[in-house]
Amino acid sequence: MNKEKVIVIDFGGQYNQLVARRVRECNVYCEIYSYKTDIEQIKAMNPKGIILTGGPNSCYEEGAPTYTKELFELGVPVLGLCYGAQLMMHILGGKVEKAPVREYGKTEVMVDKSSPLFTNVEEKTICWMSHFDYISKVADGFKIIAHTADCPVAAAQNAEKNLYAIQFHPEVLHTQEGTKMLYNFVREVCGCAGTWKMDAFVENTIKEIKEKVGDGKVLLALSGGVDSSVAAGLLSRAIGKQLTCVFVDHGLLRKDEGDEVENVFGPNGNFDLNFIRVNAQERYYSKLAGVTEPEKKRKIIGEEFIRVFEEEAKKIGAVDFLAQGTIYPDVVESGLGGESAVIKSHHNVGGLPDFVDFKEIIEPLRDLFKDEVRKAGLELGIPEHLVFRQPFPGPGLGIRIIGEVTADKVRIVQDADFIYRSEVDKAVAEYKKANGKAPAWMPNQYFAALTNMRSVGVMGDERTYDYAVALRAVNTIDFMTAESAEIPFEVLQTVMSRIINEVRGVNRVFYDLTSKPPGTIEFE
Repeated sequence: MNKEKVIVIDFGGQYNQLVARRVRECNVYCEIYSYKTDIEQIKAMNPKGIILTGGPNSCYEEGAPTYTKELFELGVPVLGLCYGAQLMMHILGGKVEKAPVREYGKTEVMVDKSSPLFTNVEEKTICWMSHFDYISKVADGFKIIAHTADCPVAAAQNAEKNLYAIQFHPEVLHTQEGTKMLYNFVREVCGCAGTWKMDAFVENTIKEIKEKVGDGKVLLALSGGVDSSVAAGLLSRAIGKQLTCVFVDHGLLRKDEGDEVENVFGPNGNFDLNFIRVNAQERYYSKLAGVTEPEKKRKIIGEEFIRVFEEEAKKIGAVDFLAQGTIYPDVVESGLGGESAVIKSHHNVGGLPDFVDFKEIIEPLRDLFKDEVRKAGLELGIPEHLVFRQPFPGPGLGIRIIGEVTADKVRIVQDADFIYRSEVDKAVAEYKKANGKAPAWMPNQYFAALTNMRSVGVMGDERTYDYAVALRAVNTIDFMTAESAEIPFEVLQTVMSRIINEVRGVNRVFYDLTSKPPGTIEFE
């Protein structure tokens, strides 16, 4: 299935994952590698095409990331984006220098429609520019195929050698026809048939799991999140009761989520597996008693999960495989793929837990991006409400409660959050029904958090001294940056009224307007 492969060579660009995702949206498999990857390794992978990413450097400066000239002589189509385009020109004898006018943001680009890159693209199209340097002279054999008012070489090609250079970023959504351009490159120039599809992935992965596991036993920590749920679904379809899933309910999930997970994967669900639910709420609350420091709370919640999982694993005894819901961004962000800086460490990448007696690890989703994981989940018959569940942090509501975590505070934030999400979902559904599309204000993530502020209020002629709930809603593409969502005021008013009337212990409701940065999406 993965015989068709496009390689993304990463020069430290912030959009490296986005490039790979866009290629996969064209039904072509794609992987990210650092520019430090040896040319022989690249050749051994026999790629159908190669894409060079952007990067923060100037390619003509000493010590700047570069690559061997041999890459452009393999006979494999190469597409350079931004820094990748400049590097291609620099290596092949063109000239790159500081631009007299820096281009940043949405820019009108005039393209040569005769180029295979720009088939079915408008002659004037809006693209995303972000560069200090520019190509002042193209290398021999190259023809200029796009320009802007300030950039004479917005794109160039050597069609004979299948080499293409684009100064702008076709991978970002601000480039209106960027997906068409990448499609033209991978499907037309590279000649990829487009066999990377989720139905085929599911079918092939089930077959591979069966062959790998044989009659062995597999253990999976099931959080109820999208990744672990889809991993459970795949494994269940492949090996049935040879799989044991341990679901640790730490009492910090959203309202009714523990029951929802059990309904899907428990004895009354549609998946054939051994399901163990550990109700550890009281255990967690006692460990968190009196703790207010955010990082300490995170560590307690994480460590306690390991302890609970360890206890259950000992009851099960030796297993052949430990399964994990590792996905491709986990791998890239952990520094094991690409060149971008390590963003965060992931518990399920690069290291194996030492408290479970097992022979090998199995990661059926390791090659997938999050949107692909969701598609695979739908293919497996996992309910939509679970597949499209909003992102939820590992420590759960523990970091949406400022200060000490108690059972009563968990109740408050669960109930307030449920009301908030229900009313937003209702408003979105009504807008869709009336307009045939989602509203522009529809947030990518939205939740209620409990502040540690208590204030005087009045309810029913009585003085109250209760908590303030904060509502958070953001619009974001990649969760790296975010803006506060402009939820209609009447929706927020309804939410406020319901929370104060229905949730005991709350007398104020705030709306958080903070963007990321300077804030984070979560509270702690």
